[in-house]
Amino acid sequence: MTFYPTDRLALFIDGANLYSAAKGLGFDIDYRKLLEEFRKRGVLIRAYYYTALVEDEEYSPIRPLVDWLDYNGYSLVTKAARQYTDSQGRKRWRGDMDVEIAVDMMEMAAASADHLVLFSGDGDFRALVEAVQRRGARVTVVSTVKSQPPMASDDLRRQADNFVDLADLSDIIGRPSRLPRFIQESRSERHHEEEPEADAEA
Repeated sequence: MTFYPTDRLALFIDGANLYSAAKGLGFDIDYRKLLEEFRKRGVLIRAYYYTALVEDEEYSPIRPLVDWLDYNGYSLVTKAARQYTDSQGRKRWRGDMDVEIAVDMMEMAAASADHLVLFSGDGDFRALVEAVQRRGARVTVVSTVKSQPPMASDDLRRQADNFVDLADLSDIIGRPSRLPRFIQESRSERHHEEEPEADAEA
């Protein structure tokens, strides 16, 4: 990744898109490591995380992550997901954050951010990236072409100043995907059996 120590950086994370890309590559994102990595690479002004939330749901699997991000250095941008019925009659949820990302990127480019990092491979952002570049900011896109299917649009990759494949960051900002519980339990049992007994005098 091409960054300069004096770069004023802003991160724009399309939560659903990044989750799908990481899942396709077989790892989970460690958001603490992600923030630390970009703090090393320049002057991090803001790290935005965008996601739609299902309202009136007793338990949402994304809620603990959203709460953690909110208290640990991320600026959360959320909105209510809209329910719809697909062609098979199943209930689905839609929550497009493209407009929110576009507004924030344009504002940060105008507010003298030097380098914007977009975590999304969505080709709809190509015109946005071009507009931000006209304001003098550089744009790095983080997504992947190594998943099946590839998550990054060719048009977006060509427009960006830099493209970083998420697969190349897996050792830096990733942790292994969680194993199913029964595998974890059998591993921990084996681990306890292998552990030597602690010295009673220690």
